[in-house]
Amino acid sequence: MGRNPRVGVIGATGYAGMELVRLILQHPSMELSYLAGSRERDETFSELFVHLVHEQGVPVEAFDPDACTAACDLAFVALPSGESGHVAAQLHARDLRVIDLSGDLRLSPEVYQAWYHKKPVDAAVQAAAVYGLTEFNGERVATADLVANPGCYATAAILAARPLCAAPFVNASQPLIIDAKSGVTGAGRSAKPHLHFAELSDDFYPYKVGQHQHTPEIEQALDGRFSVLLTTQLLPVRRGIFASVYAQLADVPSTAEVYRLYQEIYADAPFVHVFSPPQVPHIKAVAGSNYVHIGFSVNESARVLQVFCAIDNLQKGAAGQAVQNANRMFGFHETAGLTTPSMWM
Repeated sequence: MGRNPRVGVIGATGYAGMELVRLILQHPSMELSYLAGSRERDETFSELFVHLVHEQGVPVEAFDPDACTAACDLAFVALPSGESGHVAAQLHARDLRVIDLSGDLRLSPEVYQAWYHKKPVDAAVQAAAVYGLTEFNGERVATADLVANPGCYATAAILAARPLCAAPFVNASQPLIIDAKSGVTGAGRSAKPHLHFAELSDDFYPYKVGQHQHTPEIEQALDGRFSVLLTTQLLPVRRGIFASVYAQLADVPSTAEVYRLYQEIYADAPFVHVFSPPQVPHIKAVAGSNYVHIGFSVNESARVLQVFCAIDNLQKGAAGQAVQNANRMFGFHETAGLTTPSMWM
């Protein structure tokens, strides 16, 4: 392309959209050229992004597909599921490269409708979308013009569990038990009673038990080898996901064997770090970063392999992963603009 790609964000006022804006502004090879929010009136950049007032932003407008197409080479669509995919399809039909951060393009229309209970996009559009888990689909992402960004819980669970698809010691006839916990920003920015500080503070509970929409996404990414029992829980913290995966063993491997398996699979994955026991991941160690920390434990007496994965739900679970996919699509280094370490404190 001769110049830096012009990039737009639709849904810029949500948590994932705001994180995208921050990442694009610090990216060495992208130009922020278009912002559309969820409100009807146009607002200035500094009115909505008070944490970025030192940056040169662009106005936040009501979404207009003609204006977006004229202003952008790539559009990130970060709207709620049921709306986002239809906007992504509209822009893709105008020959614009698109990365959709919702669940609308990740599943077949039939599966999507069964789990999301919303109208699916056209089947041809869904079939054209490349699933954007870069660690396992990077070559396809590099040539894609429509990408379905993975879900936050799904990203953590798949990165923890996918190596087990190649493991001879796992009993695949038994379900994978996935216990996953997320910070409250994973629930979105809209006002809901259960997300109020007085409701969430000092509390902890599961939600969407047996019904979470990331379940079929995880099973699909594991090539159907495992059935998945996913339990999602909301933590009274701002950001981060911690997923614990429990796999029944057919044979008990050594710690060295499991460590070697994960090290080999993620040898070329710049954001994934695999710990050797007894070291385990921490949410705080990845918060605010695009990094993935994986740990494990072989429980011989229970014949269970425990795998732990920590990510930031707004970075690797959403905006950071979307920028990682965009880097692939435009031939940039995969880590461009994404090497900020964890905030920790």
